[in-house]
Amino acid sequence: MDLNHGTSTIHDNVSVQSALQVMQAHIEALNAGDEAKLAETLHFPHYRLNEKGMTVWETPDSYFADFRARAGVGWHRSSFEDINVVHASDTKVHLDADVRRYDKEDRLIQSFRSLWVLTCADERWAAQLRSTFAPK
Repeated sequence: MDLNHGTSTIHDNVSVQSALQVMQAHIEALNAGDEAKLAETLHFPHYRLNEKGMTVWETPDSYFADFRARAGVGWHRSSFEDINVVHASDTKVHLDADVRRYDKEDRLIQSFRSLWVLTCADERWAAQLRSTFAPK
């Protein structure tokens, strides 16, 4: 994962580092199929906006199953190829991520940009919402 942070002020920002740690934990939990750890990287309700509209998960109950359905039967793993910091404050960070999905033979099956909004709520950093150009 290539993390492009712009200025050193942003790069050294505690909020940015916390948000990037959440992103790393998210992709690791997703690829491991660890639903509990994946849920820890998200605030609920969790929001996802794509070309078809807004999806809201009130609780983590169906989040991973819904992801599997979107990713398709050929999905084996995902990665963040690069993450750019768009803006950061003490309690919120916007990240622009290049998301990639791969099959079992490590062939690219999807690539798209996604804007993630991570927030610190109840003293915990997690993703609150994202706007994605994923095909589903």
